[in-house]
Amino acid sequence: MSIFKRLFNVGKAEANSAIDKLEDPIKMTEQGIRDLKSDLTSSLQGLAELKALAIRAKRDHQTFLAEAKNSEQKAVALLQRAQAGQLDPAEADRLASEMLRKKEEAQKNADRTAKEAAMHEQSVAKMNQNIQSLKSKVSTYENELRTLKARSKVSSASKKINKTLSQVDSSGTVAMLERMKEKVEQDEALAESYSEIALSNKSVEDEVENILGSSTTASDSLLELKAKMGLAQNAGPSSDASEPKQDTPPTPPPAGGGA
Repeated sequence: MSIFKRLFNVGKAEANSAIDKLEDPIKMTEQGIRDLKSDLTSSLQGLAELKALAIRAKRDHQTFLAEAKNSEQKAVALLQRAQAGQLDPAEADRLASEMLRKKEEAQKNADRTAKEAAMHEQSVAKMNQNIQSLKSKVSTYENELRTLKARSKVSSASKKINKTLSQVDSSGTVAMLERMKEKVEQDEALAESYSEIALSNKSVEDEVENILGSSTTASDSLLELKAKMGLAQNAGPSSDASEPKQDTPPTPPPAGGGA
């Protein structure tokens, strides 16, 4: 039983959590304001009905007062005619009594309607006060709802920005940069290693060819530069060897000699 009870509590907690997620405070507030406006409309209708009852009670009160006064005036007129000999006194008393009875009945109705009118007036005043309070609440809630919507937009945008900023490291950006840096350094070291291996694999002939080739090229460049400057070397080992030899003329015979 304890296991079932715990499972029931877990299910209940999950259900409440799901309901909380489904409930939007702004939408619930909007619905609450709509309900208040509906109550306000119903209250206005009730107020109109109460005012109608108060108006009718006042009219009935005035009607009954007029009826009571009219009945009294008729009773007086009947007695005056009997006194003047125009009407039988007994008949005048009977009719006058009937008019006085109607007067009393009308007066009672007038008093009753006066109380009803006063009661309706009090109800109208109280309901009107409640309606004004409800109107004020609706206006306040609407203003607060507009502020809540604006704050909700700002907080939602701020939440997204802050969430993004807070998840920069957790998303692996820094870790990826570190791994990339490590890979680049590893590739650079590997390239240097391959270069050293390539140099160590050169043969002796490659080294000699490299040295002789560079020396020959340097000598050719030096001779070309000297030729341009007029400093070309002589072909022989000395300057005498470079000059051309002249032929010696024959010696003439002595004068007066015999054959």
